[in-house]
Amino acid sequence: MELVLKGRGDKITEQMRATAEHKLERLGRLEHQVSRCEVEITLQKNPRLGGAHHVEVALETPRKTFRAAADAKEVGSALDAVAEKLERQIRDHHTKKRSRLLAGAGRVKSAQARPGQAGSGPSGPRASEGP
Repeated sequence: MELVLKGRGDKITEQMRATAEHKLERLGRLEHQVSRCEVEITLQKNPRLGGAHHVEVALETPRKTFRAAADAKEVGSALDAVAEKLERQIRDHHTKKRSRLLAGAGRVKSAQARPGQAGSGPSGPRASEGP
């Protein structure tokens, strides 16, 4: 997984890079097809926000891009919140794919069983009739 960090209003330090790698590596284990993870860290200069950090993350896979954002005083806690949001999105996506796969498998199985139940054979309606 390629990790790209961008900073706005603040420099990206080695500590921030290590923290981002550590917090986001579990997402790579959940979704094996992640090709790129783009993290943008913005320092909010608004005095009412008290120097909060806004973190946006985009995980790119071949067919879908997962996005999340969070605000916090520290970069690490904002990354935790973003990682939880992305983990939820990935789990929901996998559940959705799995339910579609299982529903489709049931349809194929029932379509194969229908021609055999057309009334031919010993269990059909004519089996109970006498000679």
